[in-house]
Amino acid sequence: MSLTLTVLGTASPHPGPDRPCSGYLVRGGGAEVWVDAGPGTFAELQRHTDPARLDAVWISHLHADHSADLLSAVYGLAYGGLTPEAPLPVYAPAGCADRVAGFLGRPDTGFLKEVLDVRALSDGHVARHGGLTLTARAVTHDVEAYGLRVVAGGRVLAYSGDSGPCAALTELAHDADLFLCEADIDAHREGEQVHLTPEDAGSAARAAGAGALLVTHVGPTLTPEAATARAALAFGGPTATARVGATTAV
Repeated sequence: MSLTLTVLGTASPHPGPDRPCSGYLVRGGGAEVWVDAGPGTFAELQRHTDPARLDAVWISHLHADHSADLLSAVYGLAYGGLTPEAPLPVYAPAGCADRVAGFLGRPDTGFLKEVLDVRALSDGHVARHGGLTLTARAVTHDVEAYGLRVVAGGRVLAYSGDSGPCAALTELAHDADLFLCEADIDAHREGEQVHLTPEDAGSAARAAGAGALLVTHVGPTLTPEAATARAALAFGGPTATARVGATTAV
């Protein structure tokens, strides 16, 4: 019943050399879930598992840097010999299937049903696969967006997705063993609360009583190292930088 997190990508807002956008592989309780499908993460996913073995995909929001590799997945699953035994559940905000169909020039989403079973997220939505329980919480962003709380074997992983400061972050990360949190911006622009500064990330982890903080989704105005150092000062607990390819036991 161990719970692990493998980092597939962390870049924002576009991929870089050897650094895909947001994506993670969560394993626990005999299940494997691909969390966020940023550009480049489908290739990285295949370093760690056969996509046909996935139990589910979970998408925090429909911005391209978190969801665009669903297109690669459709081609891999439908035409690339990676076909799962049954359509793969995809938990995502409403309209996800329409986005994929529109990009591929299809008039409707029916063609997806052979490989994907797309299901709409909502605040408080719960999905269970094997010994994994995945709970969504609506967070503050400029589109419909969710954070994630994963529980397996008594261990808890929380993930911010993309979020501005909000009470839901503290709630989803409450007493989490590991809080995977974005630190996208150096400072807030006036009137805008759609991402977190490193200080926001550290403060949220501290308020939640998280055991450890893993900093991800660092934008172009910061370096991952600087963002992690600043978040660590605000948190006051174990803090690390999310690195592509690294696996952490929660």
